[in-house]
Amino acid sequence: MPTISDVFEKNGLLAFAIKGFVPRTAQTDMAEAVHKAIQHKQSLIVEAGTGTGKTFAYLAPVFLSKGKAIISTGTKNLQEQLFHRDLPLVKKALSSNRKTALLKGRANYLCTHRLGQHGGNSTLVEKEVLNQLTAVRAWANTTKSGDIGELKTLPEDAKVIPLVTSSVDNCLGRDCPDYEDCYLVKARRKALDADIVVVNHHLFFADLALKDTGFGELIPDADAIIFDEAHQIPEIASDYFGESLSTRQLQDMAKDLTLLYRTVLKDAEQLDKAAEKCRLITADLRLLFPANPQRGNWAEALQRDDVQLQIEKLAAALEVLHDVCKLHIGRDKDLDHIYERVVASREKLDALRDYEQTGVSLWYETTNRHLVMHLTPLSIAAKFRRFVSEPPRGWIFTSATLMVDDGFTHFQKRMGLEEANTLGLDSPFDYQRQALLCVPRYLPEPNSLALQDKLFDVAKRLIKASKGRCFLLFTSHAMLKKMALRLEDAVDNPLLVQGTTTKQALLRDYLADESAVLLGTGAFWEGVDVRGNDLVCVLIDKLPFASPDDPLLQARIDDVRKKGGNPFSAIQIPQAVITLKQGAGRLIRDPSDKGVLVICDNRLVTKPYAKTFVASLPDMRRTRNLDTVDAFLAEID
Repeated sequence: MPTISDVFEKNGLLAFAIKGFVPRTAQTDMAEAVHKAIQHKQSLIVEAGTGTGKTFAYLAPVFLSKGKAIISTGTKNLQEQLFHRDLPLVKKALSSNRKTALLKGRANYLCTHRLGQHGGNSTLVEKEVLNQLTAVRAWANTTKSGDIGELKTLPEDAKVIPLVTSSVDNCLGRDCPDYEDCYLVKARRKALDADIVVVNHHLFFADLALKDTGFGELIPDADAIIFDEAHQIPEIASDYFGESLSTRQLQDMAKDLTLLYRTVLKDAEQLDKAAEKCRLITADLRLLFPANPQRGNWAEALQRDDVQLQIEKLAAALEVLHDVCKLHIGRDKDLDHIYERVVASREKLDALRDYEQTGVSLWYETTNRHLVMHLTPLSIAAKFRRFVSEPPRGWIFTSATLMVDDGFTHFQKRMGLEEANTLGLDSPFDYQRQALLCVPRYLPEPNSLALQDKLFDVAKRLIKASKGRCFLLFTSHAMLKKMALRLEDAVDNPLLVQGTTTKQALLRDYLADESAVLLGTGAFWEGVDVRGNDLVCVLIDKLPFASPDDPLLQARIDDVRKKGGNPFSAIQIPQAVITLKQGAGRLIRDPSDKGVLVICDNRLVTKPYAKTFVASLPDMRRTRNLDTVDAFLAEID
């Protein structure tokens, strides 16, 4: 069996297999630490600066270990990149025969049972969905994997997808007549049989929290669990350790009952009537909130007379639906399953109606058409600590952005990982030579109306100096839209604005036009890898503090205050530091990259906490003079 040194040294296995591979001390150090954590069943937290090569640093020890490993990534795109590009490279370099598998969430796989249900029911779907259904049926005859991602003609948010895929709510499991041919079951069997399984965070925690079939067998067998992009874990885990109920879930349940009445249980008209009443009440509940999407405090909303009355109506409608479904139990497998969904919905609604409970945040969010009610625990540390400690196994948490103030305390406290080993590895890039950090002079206060004018002037100047090839990153959709509108008439460069099309399409168009400018918010602050002179400038409008009126953040702030802590230093600063590090990390992705990071927030100069932010950024040369920025950009070919 090769050692870590055999893999990463100058004439080692990776150098032999990968043209241009250069050993990096930080990469080897990380690989040794990961190998040790897996062998000794320990927990390890690693911040690996951009360019460390952290993917290979955890993949090699996984291939050199004997037990089963689960690797979880931040997004589906990263999951596919890891499985189809990085993992095969390391496997080949190490001449490993370990079996690997890619497992996605159930919404990514065709459900042949649901496709069959919508076979002849054109009256229940909109006209635009009918064409999509035709495309799905044609593809269904040829696919081997059932992965919806193969259907390139469908948009990511195609309305047909929920009709031809299953959810935890509507999956019949072993009772399904198509169970043996189920693509999801096949994918999970392959994962159970594999030595190394690649998943994503949402899938990992959804299945962990719901004890869904498949992962219930997967996780117990794992000797090592590795989270890449681990800075996302606290928020994702909090969501899944809580409860949520949406008007969309309830309406889908009602639609499924109507479909069942029209196709199978034609004598059970009461089912249809009870379902329709439930559907109308949920639609009316959404109308009690403003049309524009928003977030709010659900505990406060529950004390409004109109909301309370509508929730009582919903509870009563669900009770009727429960009683009617119960009358027909045993007549049809789909109905039996819907009955279980009704029971679960009633239990969730009861939990979400109790606005006096402690230790949780009750909040809501609205989309254009739906309302989602959430119950989220204020801390998952105790629950996650128990999960990590039993049974013993190797746990690896890694990201380029986990440290705040040169330490891991913030992440460790949130996750209950106080006993974990930690390792901080600097980026190998020469930031003093490659990059410039500028906080322009004479900036208005962050919340001043005058900042918009200053931001516009700076953006216009940077676009000219960089000849396009820049990202303008904003902390709010409102500022993004205002800047996009003003710049449209002020510059000749193509402006690619988040929200006008998919993230992938925007990136593709950006790379295809060397004079393009991309304007984005949260989605482009992380998980975007643009190398070379395609990106030479990143502008950030201000420090990314979370909105203080966010109900979940507000609940956490109140909780820290009650315990005698300072919520600004305990919560708000660390979260903003990690987000800023993510945004800044878009700039330098390669040893030959050069570029400028411009942050238009004078608090980086005037506030006592500025040193925490600046110390967390890469060690770039600094200036406050935009002329220096112009000169630096002029030197980049």
